[in-house]
Amino acid sequence: MRDAIVDIDVIRDAVALACRAPSLHNSQPWRFVCRGSTVDLFLDAAPAPKYTDPTGRELLISCGAVLDHFRVAMAAAGWRANVDRFPNPNYRDHLASIDFTPVDFVTDAHLDRARAILRRHTDRLPFTAPPDWNDFIAELTDPLVASGVHLHLVPDELHGELARASKLVRAIRRYDSLYHAELLGWTADVVVAEGIPTATLLSPTESERVDIGRDFPSSGDHDRRSTVQTDHARVVVLSTEEATREDAVACGERLSSLLLDATLAGFATCTLSHLTEIPASRDIVAAVTDAALIPQVLVRVGCAPSLARPGPLTPRRRVDDVLQRET
Repeated sequence: MRDAIVDIDVIRDAVALACRAPSLHNSQPWRFVCRGSTVDLFLDAAPAPKYTDPTGRELLISCGAVLDHFRVAMAAAGWRANVDRFPNPNYRDHLASIDFTPVDFVTDAHLDRARAILRRHTDRLPFTAPPDWNDFIAELTDPLVASGVHLHLVPDELHGELARASKLVRAIRRYDSLYHAELLGWTADVVVAEGIPTATLLSPTESERVDIGRDFPSSGDHDRRSTVQTDHARVVVLSTEEATREDAVACGERLSSLLLDATLAGFATCTLSHLTEIPASRDIVAAVTDAALIPQVLVRVGCAPSLARPGPLTPRRRVDDVLQRET
């Protein structure tokens, strides 16, 4: 039976877990509204980066990721989330309307996937190569939605093209004062509800070993994971046929699914979006995947020699700040 009333505490717990989803600079550009039997998801671009993502494309990808995380969290709580995307053609920031159907049985797989949300984190340090890579790719979860999102593996021999694209972004952004000021503004030495803790960023020494990472402000002089002198991550690119809002949200849902699959497989991940922010670098990425498609986001996947996080858990806003209850 659809349109079942779900206890608000279940919704709150699911939203709290869903908000562990990755977002551009940890901006968390989403808002949930609970009305009776329905939960609505809205884009909340007010606190989000403007110069890094002037079109809002990456914010929509972020919202797609939180939508898939929410669906995973509700499944672990015993509810199937029925998603109606973009229900209001006159209000395009209303991204989804969700109602619920009780499930007969919550499997261990449902619970494991929800637990993976808490284990997943962005690891910007160099990786060793992921074992059994082809088996992992063959067993990726096929999300119920995200139609039109294409997944491509970048061959190792073409990794240098991605490094060239990253250098190109660095050169184009070098004198972009507004971009660098915004980047600095979204990093912090103290724990805040949004943004990226500097302890999770790379030192200059560490940055030299990851040739396709975003150039965040350098952090300290440490040399973590020094035994990994070259990054052996595999790179996955998610692309779409068009560049609509629907495509961006679907891409975020597919990104969430990929990240959770990788976490369950014991892999470390790092989402990269800077390579698709500049047309020239985006064209390079398209050339090594499929020139007919639009690259949306990349993911580095590999193994971290240590189970320890590279820094503190990235903070999130309070549930009461992102979830509104209307009667």
